[in-house]
Amino acid sequence: MPIARPAAPVRLDAVELRVLHLPLVSPFATSFGTETVREVIVVRVRTADGDGWGEIVTQQSPLYSSEYTQGAWDVAQRFLAPALLDAAAHALAPEEVAGVLEPFVGHRMVKAGLELAVLDAALRAEGRALGEYLGATVDRVPSGVSVGIQRDPSALVDAVAGYVDQGYVRIKIKIKPGRDVADTAAVRDAFGAIPLQVDANSAYTLADADTLAELDRFDLLLIEQPLQEDDIVDHAALAARLRTPICLDESIVSAKAARDALALRAAAIINIKAGRVGGYLEAVRVHDLCREAGVVPVWCGGMLETGIGRAANAALAALPGFTLPGDVSASDRFYARDIVREPIVLEDGHVRVPTAPGIGVEIDPVALEDATVARVELRR
Repeated sequence: MPIARPAAPVRLDAVELRVLHLPLVSPFATSFGTETVREVIVVRVRTADGDGWGEIVTQQSPLYSSEYTQGAWDVAQRFLAPALLDAAAHALAPEEVAGVLEPFVGHRMVKAGLELAVLDAALRAEGRALGEYLGATVDRVPSGVSVGIQRDPSALVDAVAGYVDQGYVRIKIKIKPGRDVADTAAVRDAFGAIPLQVDANSAYTLADADTLAELDRFDLLLIEQPLQEDDIVDHAALAARLRTPICLDESIVSAKAARDALALRAAAIINIKAGRVGGYLEAVRVHDLCREAGVVPVWCGGMLETGIGRAANAALAALPGFTLPGDVSASDRFYARDIVREPIVLEDGHVRVPTAPGIGVEIDPVALEDATVARVELRR
């Protein structure tokens, strides 16, 4: 399902980068650490027809990914943004951004943020919404929530209860060795048949297969990324030993990576994160690949995005292949104060797909300025 109608080219005059520090409403703990403040880079491209906004979803430290804020900040200024400005001296279509940046190896999250900003600017100029452009088929998407590792199983049950009461239609809990079977059992016992999945963030090895097999009895939707991102063959071996479907996250860095994983039967489900695969257009390609495979459900993962990335994720999750609830939660799940004027909210377990031009949200300049800890503007 390729993009039906490409966006019109835009001429870039400048690229602005900002590092933001946004306090989280509560600590978010996973197998690779605990965050209390979200550090993220926001991209603004300036054109004659208006601005466009994007988000680089790196984290402060290279724990989830080899990409991290200061590395992204450096490569964006020294290489990627200048290349984009040079290419757009006359005009550049959003569909051309990936090709311009392809010579630079890796740094997919930076590329994704730059591409989204160009895409937002182009679609705003046309008066076209991102959802329409990507091929959205629904006006709202079911919302799941990701719950970090808590003090103990009892505290986890209390945290999950709050989200169930708010109306989230699927619960995902983070696990790691020693905090897996008992935590999952506590949630399943407390909430019965609620759609439930677990996320290991690469915390296990194939030697832990017996422990992971114990999770089969909890009727989970999936086990997300149990092994290291490059352990595709081991994931295939593990999948053959479990009844619970394996979903890959960190391993899926492109449509090719998804194709290889499916060919090896290393995954039955794919988590699509636009930042991780290099942009929303590559995310659509992963979606299309899985849909063509016929039996491969996909869902939209989250990276604690601000309202910029959250709105774009809602548009992506509205494509027809996204048959499982994603981590497109309401803004107040993470932030008491977002940087957009109308943050994403939860309505009967769903979030609405923005319909205004571009990503469909407007930046709150005061909130943006208050969260900014570094800023630079590059011009042609």
